[in-house]
Amino acid sequence: MKKVSLCFLVAAVMITACQNHNVLTEAERAAGWELLFDGKTLNGWRDYGRAEVNGPWVVENGTLSALGQGCDLTGYIITDRQFENFDLVFDWKISPGGNSGVFYHVVERPEYTVPYATGPEYQVVDCAGFPNEGWPYPLEDWMKVGVNYAMHVPDPALVRPMPVGRWNTSRILFDNGHVEHWLNGIKILEFQAWSDDWFERKNSGKWDDFPEYGLARRGHISLQDHGDRVWYRNMKIRELPRKTGHTVELFNGVDLHGWEIYGAEMWHVEDGVLVGENSTTATNGFLVTRKYYDDFDLTVDFKLESGNSGVFYRSWIPVGVNISGWQAEIFGRNTAGVYEARRGMIKVPAPENVDVKNVGDWNTMRVLVKGDHVTTWLNGTQMVELQDEEMGIAQGRIALQIWGPDVRVSFKNLKLTQL
Repeated sequence: MKKVSLCFLVAAVMITACQNHNVLTEAERAAGWELLFDGKTLNGWRDYGRAEVNGPWVVENGTLSALGQGCDLTGYIITDRQFENFDLVFDWKISPGGNSGVFYHVVERPEYTVPYATGPEYQVVDCAGFPNEGWPYPLEDWMKVGVNYAMHVPDPALVRPMPVGRWNTSRILFDNGHVEHWLNGIKILEFQAWSDDWFERKNSGKWDDFPEYGLARRGHISLQDHGDRVWYRNMKIRELPRKTGHTVELFNGVDLHGWEIYGAEMWHVEDGVLVGENSTTATNGFLVTRKYYDDFDLTVDFKLESGNSGVFYRSWIPVGVNISGWQAEIFGRNTAGVYEARRGMIKVPAPENVDVKNVGDWNTMRVLVKGDHVTTWLNGTQMVELQDEEMGIAQGRIALQIWGPDVRVSFKNLKLTQL
């Protein structure tokens, strides 16, 4: 009887332990934690670029499991929801020699087929099992467990993964650009997204083919099946508030620090003024902020001496000298109207207001963007107010444009307050 009773006790303990996975305590719920995986279904997840899960992911014994049928180009699932600032905790274990990863701020756009084109990755990998049969070379330091893949490497002395087949607990904290990676209760990595050091790493070569990598301020969480079995459980997330009211001088009056040139146009600084002129080899080009700005209040002084220009916002670079996004126009009677890259002019100023523009002289334009609303002013007069659902879900850069032949335009006092 004692042996039977002991067996029942052990079984009861095991059942209770299983039941404690993929659940939240009352204290966690009160603190704002939510489950990303309910332990029973794939609810809340879908394939990258699709409406449901069709790829190699299943629910298996209370885990979200990759079957090991993916590769570099396939096998990614993402959360239905998007997250901006968050604290994410998850358990994982991996097969011998296995490779996977957890991505965040993943963006879906037609030109991208994989999450890593946009979203940073917390690497999940069995370092001791490499190189395996499917991996032809040893792991570099920037590919090992817990790294910010191809960007930031932790102190190896702090990285203590469990033996293969046993559970690890990881944490990704993203708080308004401050990032921490944790592994099994130890903070192994800390860095600041979008700092000068961050951009120096981004521009070191690995991400040359992905100009929008890591720039998004919100996006999906993604898990990777890279051809190996991996299991996740106890995935919980707590959203953190956005910090607002920070004012940024987009142009320092000295050089093009913080900007990137797309196209052959000439952008330079003359006597503290940012000047754009078209070259003899092209008629379309952009000077874009290297950072994304989503909700903001922007003021800019401009002087259009000739040609066509504008201030794009929530814009991104699909490929080559091209742009997607919305624009506060700087051209003739449409100045301070709203232009969209695919639809053309979608809102023009009222005829009675077009004369507020100082032709050939300095003007002040204000662009207020929040959610799906944009309002523009020119020299203190409200010009356009627009609600646009597509704009409401977009995010991206500020971009100054040169369009057409014989353009010369000047900018100064580019001041942006983040909302």
